[in-house]
Amino acid sequence: MEPFVVSARKYRPQTFKDVVGQQAITDTLENAIANNHLAQALLFCGPRGVGKTTCARILAKKINQDGNEREDEDFAFNIFELDAASNNSVDDIRSLTDQVRIPPQVGKYKVYIIDEVHMLSQSAFNAFLKTLEEPPKHAIFILATTEKHKIIPTILSRCQIFDFKRITVKDAANYLKYIADEQGITAEDDALHIIAQKADGAMRDALSIFDRVVSFSGKNLTRRAVTENLNVLDYDTFFTTTDLVLENKIPELLLLFNDTLALGFDGHHFVTGLASHFRDLMVCQHQSTITLLEVGENAKAKYAAQSKLTSRDFLLKALDTTNDCDLKYRTSKNQRLLVELTLMKLASITFEAEKKKSDYLIPATHFRNQPFTKAPTYSITEETNGGKTKAENHQIGKFSEESLKTNTAVTTETPILKKEEKKEPVKNELNSRPKRVSGLSISSLKAKKDHQNNKSAPIKEEDLPKTAFTEVQMQTLWNEFVKKLDSKGKKILAANLQADVPKLLEDTTTISIELPNSTMKKEVEREQSLMLNFLKEKLQNYDITLQITVNEAHAKKFAFTPEEKYEKLREKNPAIDLLRKEFDLDI
Repeated sequence: MEPFVVSARKYRPQTFKDVVGQQAITDTLENAIANNHLAQALLFCGPRGVGKTTCARILAKKINQDGNEREDEDFAFNIFELDAASNNSVDDIRSLTDQVRIPPQVGKYKVYIIDEVHMLSQSAFNAFLKTLEEPPKHAIFILATTEKHKIIPTILSRCQIFDFKRITVKDAANYLKYIADEQGITAEDDALHIIAQKADGAMRDALSIFDRVVSFSGKNLTRRAVTENLNVLDYDTFFTTTDLVLENKIPELLLLFNDTLALGFDGHHFVTGLASHFRDLMVCQHQSTITLLEVGENAKAKYAAQSKLTSRDFLLKALDTTNDCDLKYRTSKNQRLLVELTLMKLASITFEAEKKKSDYLIPATHFRNQPFTKAPTYSITEETNGGKTKAENHQIGKFSEESLKTNTAVTTETPILKKEEKKEPVKNELNSRPKRVSGLSISSLKAKKDHQNNKSAPIKEEDLPKTAFTEVQMQTLWNEFVKKLDSKGKKILAANLQADVPKLLEDTTTISIELPNSTMKKEVEREQSLMLNFLKEKLQNYDITLQITVNEAHAKKFAFTPEEKYEKLREKNPAIDLLRKEFDLDI
């Protein structure tokens, strides 16, 4: 079966009478044309899709008609449209002003429709201003925009302004009903109202949505088919949610919200829709405000019935709670939890209990209606001196008389375990670390004393070995230690220790080393304990000390910069200077 498609373009307005929802503006334009009082600069402003450009085209056709034209003559050559969103430069406006000078070949007027005029640049506005101040008698300018505040005041002051309003849901639904009757389509009123609400005041969008829904659903438009195709939440979901809220059924509410998410709807969409539902319920509570309810007759009856079940205080608190959730939704890290918490707060508003806080929630124990599950019974029987048995029943939780009877029956059938037959469970002894004692407790003093008693007696310095050694032995071990440092990656310390040959002072155990600067001295002093401990252990002499001196003159032996290195090479071989000059080399 081929899909049935309705062409929305066929039902776009062709005359002022066909324009939906802008009756006051179209009447004003027709009177101005009839009395020849039409201004040469008009500004149509309003939301998108409300008929600004369409009215401009109808007006351009209407002002050129004098009753003698042919039926197929539409004066298309007299109508010029410019999209200012993509043609907003000074050159585009200059080209337009050049065309304005040429009078029309057919009809009385040339009409220039500039759409989205607020997109023109500042220089383009200035270039257009002179033409707009003194236009030719045959030129009429119609400017269309969705953002009137962006147009400069000098342009606004020279235009006759018409503010287009959003088309009401009722007017859009009635026009869709007319189209459905013309095309032989059966459509429910609620389905057409949903399409009109989705269009958000734009008849052009309503026609496009109607086209799309008819192409998928055929000639029978139902409310369910429209909600499925447009992916909108049916108001039955919100009626069910409100019923569960009034009945304080939190578990069912959370499951309903989970099912809504499973269908692919956004949590924010659910919250805003629920807030709008509470608003509609409040509107229904007063007879004079029922006209503000933009739904079909069937839905209006449902709203009226449910509004009788809700109080004014409940709706005010519910609106405040849902509005607070709406404001916090975008910044929330856990958006699902935020909506679930909101639903729990809504269900707790009408809960009859002592409320200590404004954000009171029904406790979870209120929903525990399932039967009590008995815990297992344990029976321990011991032999007494008289040979009688004594049974002790241990049970977790509360128990009734029936549970006591059950426990007694279990006790009589349970085999008796005598004291001699009971086996002690094998305990795994773990070598756990001893508990640490706090330094602020009295027991810490005792622990400190025991620790001192367990310490080995200190070795006296007189008892340490002091074996004599030679300078050669010391230097050999010195070089060995330097190699170990180099193999471990301590290159800098090894290089510092090799800067000078260590010497042993006469008749002492002091090792002397001379370094070229204080930086190297600090490096060696920082790590000298490693060197001394190694030498003391190897030489068996614990009186060894290290004496480090700095000789600035000694630093001249070392070359650090490229110039210094070059001087060292020239001292060894003066011919290198001749080589540098020959090839004009840099140092």
